Amino acid sequence: MWNAEQVITGGASSSSYSVFGEGTDTEAGDDEVTVTEEEVRSGTLFELDLLDCPVCCHALTRPVFQCDNGHIACSSCCTNLRSKCPSCTLPIGVYRNRMMERVVEAVIVPCPNAKHGCTEMFSYGKELVHEKECSFALCYCPKRGCNYAGLCKDLYRHYYNCSSAREYFRCGYNVQAWMHIRDKILVLQEGREGPLVAIQCFEEEQGVYVTVNCIAPCVPGVSEFSFQLSYSSYGGADKTMSFGLGEMNRIQRVCFQTPDKDFMFVPHYFLDGRTSLKMNICVRRRGEGEGEEEEEEESKKKRKHDDVLDDVPRSTR
Repeated sequence: MWNAEQVITGGASSSSYSVFGEGTDTEAGDDEVTVTEEEVRSGTLFELDLLDCPVCCHALTRPVFQCDNGHIACSSCCTNLRSKCPSCTLPIGVYRNRMMERVVEAVIVPCPNAKHGCTEMFSYGKELVHEKECSFALCYCPKRGCNYAGLCKDLYRHYYNCSSAREYFRCGYNVQAWMHIRDKILVLQEGREGPLVAIQCFEEEQGVYVTVNCIAPCVPGVSEFSFQLSYSSYGGADKTMSFGLGEMNRIQRVCFQTPDKDFMFVPHYFLDGRTSLKMNICVRRRGEGEGEEEEEEESKKKRKHDDVLDDVPRSTR
């Protein structure tokens, strides 16, 4: 929430007025002079909370509605409240407060990452959408006990220098990803000072949940990977499973809460009482290998078509 001093930037306002000679009886139009002046006005707003919906506390966006007593609410809240004002119970959701809509759209705020180098400016409320894809968003070191935060490229360099037990991956190659369940996290780095991939496990009553995430902001073209993860029990090849995503999730900070999606689940009976996971992972940059997969698929279709033709008598072709 922005509580610091912000600038409301209003549009340029034009005013026209007529000037007549003083003390004369000149008819209008004889010595009339029309002057147009452009005046840019601005003001200062110290509490941007005033531009939030008083019901849901989110930034107001068009349309903004008001009841007959002047209480306001956003469109979503009017729907959720079944068009009854929460302050006075009068109907709300029909009449718009267009002046408040203009004020909200006139307030220009910087990106929350402005202090890290972002120069983008937005209408109030829209900066939060940009923040999720801002290339200046901070990423946090996954090493336990380390509080470092920085741009992703700086973080990768930091992790290489601060971590003594480093594990690596190479795009397009299967690498071992063995970890003790109690460790909860295994971080792989692409070579020296390359992107970081965090493999995390979460032990629950039924088994172990395993996730794979890249530590990077969700910026197009930055650390975009796919992956295939496989697990084999110590009991033999009959206990194997695999999981992959065409687009690896990107996170700015690792979280140690059990996930509700995008995970591989390993039941306890797969573990055979062991306390470690024997896994393999293949990480690819998105776009790499897709051409070969398409060619292989086309080749399979052609072979299938040829097999069908071989089964059809020539006289009926």
